Amino acid sequence: MFEFELLAEDGQSGARAGRFLTPHGEIPTPIFAPVGTSATVKAMRPADLLDLGVRLVLSNTYHLFLRPGDELVRELGGLHQFMGWQGPILTDSGGFQVFSLSKTREIDADGVLFQSHIDGSRHYFTPEKSIQVQENLGADIIMTFDECPPPDDFNYVQESLVRTHAWAARCREAQTRDDQALFGIVQGGIFPSLREESARFLIDLDFPGYAIGGLSVGESKIEMYAMLDLLKSILPIEKPRYLMGVGTAEDLVNGVIQGIDIFDCVLPTRLARHGAAMVKGGRLNLNNAQFAQDSNPIDTSCHCYACSHFSRAYLRHLVLANEILGHILLSTHNLHFLINLMNELREAILNDTVSEYSRDFLKHYPKPEDSLSVGQQTVA
Repeated sequence: MFEFELLAEDGQSGARAGRFLTPHGEIPTPIFAPVGTSATVKAMRPADLLDLGVRLVLSNTYHLFLRPGDELVRELGGLHQFMGWQGPILTDSGGFQVFSLSKTREIDADGVLFQSHIDGSRHYFTPEKSIQVQENLGADIIMTFDECPPPDDFNYVQESLVRTHAWAARCREAQTRDDQALFGIVQGGIFPSLREESARFLIDLDFPGYAIGGLSVGESKIEMYAMLDLLKSILPIEKPRYLMGVGTAEDLVNGVIQGIDIFDCVLPTRLARHGAAMVKGGRLNLNNAQFAQDSNPIDTSCHCYACSHFSRAYLRHLVLANEILGHILLSTHNLHFLINLMNELREAILNDTVSEYSRDFLKHYPKPEDSLSVGQQTVA
């Protein structure tokens, strides 16, 4: 049911263009997936996503387990039927949220006892439970249950890998559905030896794809790019690679030229809800008074619905009035910006011009050593 085909690879950078076949359609790579945490991409209808060219959506296991419940989703036909999206869906394992959102948690060799951020109720997640929940949700691509440790604490990351690797093997054993591709998640923080150890352990388990976790959590961009460069030469060429939780334009471009195929992030819709529009070189904060009488669109070169119909002044008015339409229009623009970027990168790879394209694009952004740490992006 799953097949990954490489169509082109840039010998200089490692950038790849391909296609990943799933039961709900083909995913062209490289690709950016909007995040629909609670089975909806905020402020966007499924039809709007299709119009933008979205081909893959991510939903969150932790949130859907707590509300409305994975068994209810299963009874109502699975996520595709439940959320009215018939294209491919990816779910994460819930591990990141278990460790980051729970006020209290207790970790043992079998799993994690955690407290719901919604009502304080306590739940116990094991690798087997995570797989069961994801099988109930019915996404095309699912993830192993892992721990996302602080990236720069060597002793803790090393200890955490023992759990993460044992849990990955248990997830592999627990899977019962053959219409879901289970990806292993490479951890190891910012330490090359641990990243290589994790990748080689997971490769031996022969997953149909590999995710890279534990990045975009506060480490420097140089550190993140170094880990991607290392893994580019280790992960199997014939299987898709997914960089979790990365969504700035410069990180997408740098990820693509490090051989990444799939990306996801809440950033474009989160920025929209704070009044920020993504543009080449950074972003516009439409809360700023300088846009109060600006009759220009967000971006004169953009052909999205927001840029084709509305001025910066009007969008600023919507932002200050906290009108829902402002969230919709800015989300539309931000998603269009990233999806169009990925389409251009794909074409550049296929046309053997990706080195020139990426060099021209990245000259609009600070060098990695001058950038904010990954995961510390503001909305200002």
